Amino acid sequence: MLRDGRGVTIRLVLLVGVVVAGFSYLILRVWTGQGGSLPEASWGGLTVLVFMAFGVFFAGLPVRRFLRGKATKPLNPIRAMRTLVLAQACALTGALVAGWYVAQVLVMVPTLDVSSRRTVALRLTVLAAGGVLMVVAGLLTQAMCRVNGDGRRSKGEPNGDQGGDEGQEPAPSQEH
Repeated sequence: MLRDGRGVTIRLVLLVGVVVAGFSYLILRVWTGQGGSLPEASWGGLTVLVFMAFGVFFAGLPVRRFLRGKATKPLNPIRAMRTLVLAQACALTGALVAGWYVAQVLVMVPTLDVSSRRTVALRLTVLAAGGVLMVVAGLLTQAMCRVNGDGRRSKGEPNGDQGGDEGQEPAPSQEH
């Protein structure tokens, strides 16, 4: 998901969420229109979403510490790369989850005057917020894994470069 060194962008995440919500809404409207019911959603799903979001965020902290020069032990580059890929997958999965649950809420809008339907819609809305939490955790962790955020190397950076780039073109931004 790297393009020009930017990684997963907010625009991509929004696009994925809106497309999933749109397609899911159409399919669920046809399904419920033919007498089908919406899939069950439990509070346990929220626990999984929150756990995954926090897990990804905390997986990125050692990479951040290393890149800021505050790590006490060396960082395996493969681990850093896996953390970045996990963060990007988390952001995209969160967008998919949020889109799916938003579509279900939209299908329920005409029947929200019934109290039991409002309860289900509230649960689906909270689950969609869990998906948004995953997006935020993924994007924050991706940002923590960014090396040379502005594309310029400064003295004393953990990559071992001691400057001396005067007159040269800045290196493109890289990610671990």
